[in-house]
Amino acid sequence: MTNKEIARTFQYLGNIMELHGENPYKIRSYQNAYITLRKLDLPLADMTDQQIGEIKGVGAAISGKIRELLDKGEMATLEKYKEMTPEGVQEMLNIKGFGPKKIAVIWKDLGAETIGELLYAVNENRLIELKGFGKKTQDDLKQKLEYYQKSKNKFHYAVLEKPAQELLASLKALLPDSPMELTGAIRRRTNTLESIEIIVAYSGDFQAAASEVLQNMTEISGGWSAHTVDEIPVTIYQCDKKNFGSKQFRNTGAPEFLEAFVKKYPGIDFKGIAEETAVFEKAKLPFIAPELRESDWALELAQADQLPQLVEDKDVKGVIHSHTTWSDGLNSLEEMVTYARDLGYAYIGITDHSKAAFYANGLQPERVIQQMAAIDELNVKMAPFRIFKGIESDILNDGSLDYEEDILRQFDFIIASVHTNLRMDEEKATSRLVAAIENPYTSILGHPTGRLLLSRKAYPIDHKQVIDACAANGVAIELNANPYRLDLDWSWIPYALEKGVLISINPDAHSREGIHDIHFGVCAARKGGLTATTCLNAKSAEDFAAFVRKGK
Repeated sequence: MTNKEIARTFQYLGNIMELHGENPYKIRSYQNAYITLRKLDLPLADMTDQQIGEIKGVGAAISGKIRELLDKGEMATLEKYKEMTPEGVQEMLNIKGFGPKKIAVIWKDLGAETIGELLYAVNENRLIELKGFGKKTQDDLKQKLEYYQKSKNKFHYAVLEKPAQELLASLKALLPDSPMELTGAIRRRTNTLESIEIIVAYSGDFQAAASEVLQNMTEISGGWSAHTVDEIPVTIYQCDKKNFGSKQFRNTGAPEFLEAFVKKYPGIDFKGIAEETAVFEKAKLPFIAPELRESDWALELAQADQLPQLVEDKDVKGVIHSHTTWSDGLNSLEEMVTYARDLGYAYIGITDHSKAAFYANGLQPERVIQQMAAIDELNVKMAPFRIFKGIESDILNDGSLDYEEDILRQFDFIIASVHTNLRMDEEKATSRLVAAIENPYTSILGHPTGRLLLSRKAYPIDHKQVIDACAANGVAIELNANPYRLDLDWSWIPYALEKGVLISINPDAHSREGIHDIHFGVCAARKGGLTATTCLNAKSAEDFAAFVRKGK
């Protein structure tokens, strides 16, 4: 190990011990050792134990730990603290400007154990009331967390969508006569991505032509690997104009889709096709939207001429699942309502957290009644725009909802969601959800698996059993449009539609701007074949009201 590696190990030991509230004197000695050791000219590996012991500020304990690192490559004391600390909390220590004391508060008081859980909590304004935090600190931390995630190997679709469009526009400005489009997973609007992919028909020196907007360009088979100025990875596929359609078709489809297509149409020659639509014409198929090109499922629909008319952003008429300052939202009730109306929506469902969500300032029964009165007043003021009185009720451990019946019956609709005790096996998780679905006051099942993409795995559920229960009880399922959730996963939408279960594309908005996440929910929903007629909040306010009244 080099001096710097050894020094950083002591720095990390000091940080992780501070995280656990250990002796400040010991912590300071390890932090001082970091400063001292990283400045040494002579390699520690070439020094004797006596020489190491003579270094200013290095006593017997630190000297012994240095020898341990040199001989074994690890330190028993550090390994002990690592075992006591979740991996995600350890990862937080890597974020520059986010110290152990604040991490300890996040971990112990908020229960966040991964970067993704923390960022989600930031987006829901959970940090503002914590000791040592505030709006300014939360906003600063959000920037740090987003930068940290951006530097890793995978990205949420929402992170890359705008940069991809901007890069495409810049390249088109540089090469106005060259056809080019997004391709690959980003064109399919896959939930998580590894890079921006673009196909360009250009026969010249692309590296020279694109040097203004792309960096670190390296030639690869069929194109280029590069980065944007913001260090986002980019893959460029270069071809000539006569093969643009052929290349776009091959690069857009996921392997499973392409394998199925080639197997069903072995005689089609993919070479020399300038327009992608001609590929489908050769196969005597209607054009299959890029979002549907994940597997052979859509191919079978195309063969039967049963491709769905996919839902679009403009089809969504209502904002369902929104939080206000009554619980953990950033904006007031009136601000959320006005913003939704001004965006062109016809109605909004206010669903602040229920009382069990103490961490999110969940509403006690008396505050529920107060909020309902405020909504009644606002409904008069905002007519014909309509405000529905809802709640995001925690699903308790036994599957029950979070209020007594006298409160539950007063809501216009209820989203039932799991927020606590997420470490369940499939049987427990499924039975908990089914019990909530069978409650006659449940209107929509919220984010069914509790996942946070790239951050927290879904708890396992029997999707078919859950969907079947929704079908039997007239309950819709949320596709939570927050880019970190996108839960229900799009791959289960076909089964839900087969069973007659409606999907509600809900932004889970904790601010006015959060309403715009509906767009990302639509992107995911299209992958599952959702249409306007099978989307609950693409219905009018009257039809939405009729649906949630059923069974009450």
